[in-house]
Amino acid sequence: METLSELFANLSDLPALIKWAGYVGLTAIIFTETGLLVGFFLPGDSLLVTAGLLASQGFLNVYILGGLLTVAAIVGDSVGYSIGKAAGPHLFKREDSFFFNKKHLDRAHEFYLRHGGKTIVIARFVPILRTFAPVVAGAANMPYRRFIFFNIAGGTFWIWSMLMTGYVLGRYVPGISDHITIVILIVIALSLVPILVEYLKSRGSHEGSVIRDQSTTSD
Repeated sequence: METLSELFANLSDLPALIKWAGYVGLTAIIFTETGLLVGFFLPGDSLLVTAGLLASQGFLNVYILGGLLTVAAIVGDSVGYSIGKAAGPHLFKREDSFFFNKKHLDRAHEFYLRHGGKTIVIARFVPILRTFAPVVAGAANMPYRRFIFFNIAGGTFWIWSMLMTGYVLGRYVPGISDHITIVILIVIALSLVPILVEYLKSRGSHEGSVIRDQSTTSD
């Protein structure tokens, strides 16, 4: 319980959280966010970029950290897939609770239906979706061989792109460590871009169908 209390206390201060967690703690956080339904509230992109910034200052070895977190992300999604495979439709009938919101699962399901396998890659960069997308893939009986391909590709690209963004900024942009909050806000904003793009696409297709219906009716 004391460890959980420290985790929650440090969530608002990512540099402090990273220094407190170290390699083992960060690996556990990434695994929990990607593999367990209760991990949707944990920081992902912002945590990785901040870890990269701190690694550029010598606090962590970016290659060791990247290797550990890549494994955690891949194994985490595989666990999420197994949860979906085992629980299946029962998850969609489950009541909301403090750690579970069916709305997130439904949104991931809709996203999966539109994009299929590539959802596993895209969802890595979207908060909340990355927790629920592998569960939906399992519940939808996506072949595991196909799932693991997208899982490895998405997990590897997500971890290293976020870590190296922070690492390169920390190495080559003087004083960037004094503006970590701004960097985090930019990363969060960028992580919401896929959702905005999908919203605009769905809105456009909906308006297009309405226009076609009206045209058909007028004819």
